[in-house]
Amino acid sequence: MTYSLEQLRGFVAVAEELHFGRAAARLRMTQPPLSRQIQKLEAAVGVQLLERDNRRVRLTPAGHAFLAESRRILTIAEAAPALAQRVSSGMRGVIKLGFTSASTFGHLGRILDYLNLELPEVHVELFEMVTREQIDALTAGDIDMGLARPPFDPELFESRLLHREALLLAVHEDHPLAHLRRPVVPADLVGVPLIFHSQQKARYFYDLVVSMVPLAQERVIHTVSQVMTMLWLVSRGRGVAFVPDSAGMIGLPNVAYLRIATPIPEPVELHVIWPRKSDNPALPRAISALSFMMR
Repeated sequence: MTYSLEQLRGFVAVAEELHFGRAAARLRMTQPPLSRQIQKLEAAVGVQLLERDNRRVRLTPAGHAFLAESRRILTIAEAAPALAQRVSSGMRGVIKLGFTSASTFGHLGRILDYLNLELPEVHVELFEMVTREQIDALTAGDIDMGLARPPFDPELFESRLLHREALLLAVHEDHPLAHLRRPVVPADLVGVPLIFHSQQKARYFYDLVVSMVPLAQERVIHTVSQVMTMLWLVSRGRGVAFVPDSAGMIGLPNVAYLRIATPIPEPVELHVIWPRKSDNPALPRAISALSFMMR
């Protein structure tokens, strides 16, 4: 079954006008070529679509059904060029966004809201990953952009600082340190059970804490990769944990957050990262839309 869009347009015009002369005038053509179009269309479809005689034209039952489908096909065909142009320009498409669990606390929601406002036809797919997994996924082309922790290879990736915040100590609300009236110092943690970041899966926080707060590693009783898990362990009285300031937005019960004396007041960084080479036309649009949020 082969027929052209021109044949469909001719059929729709005749079906709506129920007159070959008026349909031909509407299409700015003469009547004989229009009659041949309809004949070829009926031959291709294999059924009679129109009943005609010298006095009138009317649709057969098959013609009524074919008219609805013809209109649908023509609508899609006429919209296709504009759709292709929007996709090519980056105004429509898909952005695959990786994010760390901690980046959901306040930042991810704002990003999604703004992308939806600025690029309403770009769909954002979300993938929760630690930074190392995001790097691998960006390299493989499995995601387009990430919310991750530094450092990044500048030859492969571009990045912009999105947010900087303090490093806090999460403790059970009944812990003796919860009543401390000053920032926590390393001496306060002597003999205190620690819930620590995984050196493999949460390397950024592991290195940050080790560099900021000299600790006795033998007091580490749990090693995990996700902030949420850390806070749950703290709420159960299993130890204390180092978390970003924004973790307090989780609102987990029985957990207090204490300031820590660190050389840098806000050492925790979150970056937007993307590959230097990408064939997704929506990515530059997304980066531009978020530029006001990045430092």
